[in-house]
Amino acid sequence: MSDPNAGLIRRISTETLDETGTVEVDGTPYNIVVTGGSGIVHGAESEDHDHEHSHEHEHSHDHGDDQIYQGYFEDDQVEARALSDWAGDWQSVFPYLEDGTLDPVMEHKAKHGDMSVDEYKDYYEIGYRTDIERIVIEGDTVTFYENGKPLEARYARDDYEILTYEAGNRGVRFIFEKVEGDDDAPQYIQFSDHRVAPAAADHYHLYWGEDRAALLEEVTNWPTYYPASLSADEIVHDMIAH
Repeated sequence: MSDPNAGLIRRISTETLDETGTVEVDGTPYNIVVTGGSGIVHGAESEDHDHEHSHEHEHSHDHGDDQIYQGYFEDDQVEARALSDWAGDWQSVFPYLEDGTLDPVMEHKAKHGDMSVDEYKDYYEIGYRTDIERIVIEGDTVTFYENGKPLEARYARDDYEILTYEAGNRGVRFIFEKVEGDDDAPQYIQFSDHRVAPAAADHYHLYWGEDRAALLEEVTNWPTYYPASLSADEIVHDMIAH
């Protein structure tokens, strides 16, 4: 499993761009430039690890059009999606990283990648980190579980954003906004599952918070969820096989 947004540093529109600060990715500082508004195509750059590109490639084997899932698609191929695409009971993979279950995955990555086992563990320690161990999505309701305690809210579709990466491939964030529910439930949730049109997800990265635009600039933390029905061994097998 790879970072779906590594290297995201600026948003592009026809408006004037304003530099707001910097962020470090794998120890390298990048400028952040943002403008307001939605429906914007975003640009991204990275020097060392194009994790989005490799992740799209790893998961293209059973998703239909390989080019799309490698991140190569036209704007007119992107379609709005309903929350039902992510319906189900989902488990975080972060506990499996913490308890060593994913060690074979890290070893596999080190064998075929450009970092050591410990470096991959450190990288995913940041990427997978979350206190939300379980998410249940039913209808328009999302229930977040932290230490077994539920937090529930209803969400409505709030368009999508197209992200463009330095390597030339792209991805899409599908966004939903809270319409009612628990005060502590996030105002926005954004899904990334390497698809650009309606389809049932087999795993996803989820971003959540109160600021829609700020979430689009998140580059280091991307909590990742697999179906709760899968065993730890099945998740490990899936990650290594892809």
